[in-house]
Amino acid sequence: MIHNLSDVQSKNIGNNTNIWQFCVILPNAVIGDNCNICSHCYVENDVVIGDNVTIKAGVQIWDGMRIEDNVFIGQNTTFCNDKYPKSKNKDFKLEPIIIKKGASIGANSTILPGVTIGENALIAAGSIVTKDVAPNSKYLIPITPPPRNIN
Repeated sequence: MIHNLSDVQSKNIGNNTNIWQFCVILPNAVIGDNCNICSHCYVENDVVIGDNVTIKAGVQIWDGMRIEDNVFIGQNTTFCNDKYPKSKNKDFKLEPIIIKKGASIGANSTILPGVTIGENALIAAGSIVTKDVAPNSKYLIPITPPPRNIN
């Protein structure tokens, strides 16, 4: 199902994939079978998304990204593919992000350029991922205790 309020320019969309309203999918993107691309997502050209992938609302998938099968990406996750962003940068160096099969990324996480997230890894919501994450591991942010009243 491709919602009539989305702009899907790619012909490389797998069977039983749902693309919801207000999504933009550029012409060279490849999206596998049984995926769910929720509203307000953007997928650039040099992107490959495997089968059974869920991408929740408000996520942008940039050039160079590879997302393997059975991946979950929580809402408003942010991916970056340039360590030194600058407007009209003629020296732009794309640093791809790879998300291996079965990985899950919690909402509002930020994944920096050049990172690989290993198979079945779990990224906690609100994380900032600056380096590769090992397969079958949990990337947890420290829990800050609530403030105490000091009298």
